[in-house]
Amino acid sequence: MSCNDMSGPSRLQHLPSSVEKAEALYQQRGQLKEEQLMKKIQKLVGEEEKLRMPIAQGLPWTTDEPKCLIKPPVKKNTIPIDLKLHSDIRAVERARFAHQVAEKGRLIKQYKMERERQQKLEEKEEIKRLRKELIPKAQLMPYFDRPFVPRRSEKQPTVPREPKFCIPRHKTIKCCRMSCNDMSGPSQLQHLPSSVEKAEALYKNRILQ
Repeated sequence: MSCNDMSGPSRLQHLPSSVEKAEALYQQRGQLKEEQLMKKIQKLVGEEEKLRMPIAQGLPWTTDEPKCLIKPPVKKNTIPIDLKLHSDIRAVERARFAHQVAEKGRLIKQYKMERERQQKLEEKEEIKRLRKELIPKAQLMPYFDRPFVPRRSEKQPTVPREPKFCIPRHKTIKCCRMSCNDMSGPSQLQHLPSSVEKAEALYKNRILQ
């Protein structure tokens, strides 16, 4: 019943008025927003134009004439100075030293040549003086009638003697043992004691002497 009552002619009459009011409010709010946005844009544009245009500073209130600022004193132009590098100084000193060494070598060479020339002249003078002072003597002639004939020597030939070397006993025994090992056969083994005894006798005789 209530729904049917509400859906009457009175409800339908009030609907258009509320929609129109909402649309009017929406349009009014949109216009205000547009106006505020346009004001902001105009303000920003004006500020940018002011910044672009330089504004001259006004005169001070205390003076009627503009006050000229004192200029700072003008500095003199810097005069460039020639740089003296250590490498250039060293090169000059090295060239001077090389020149001194070359000059010294040249003087030494010249002195040696002069000394040799003087020595040759002195030798020549000495030869001339000796030739004047010395008396030439004739050499003896060989004897052609008695020619030299080599003769056989009349001396007796030298008799060789056995050298006396002092051989230690342990070396003689060692040599005898080595010779015993090298020997083979009964005849050689029989002569072994006699050779050892002889070596010992010779060693004793040398010690006694």
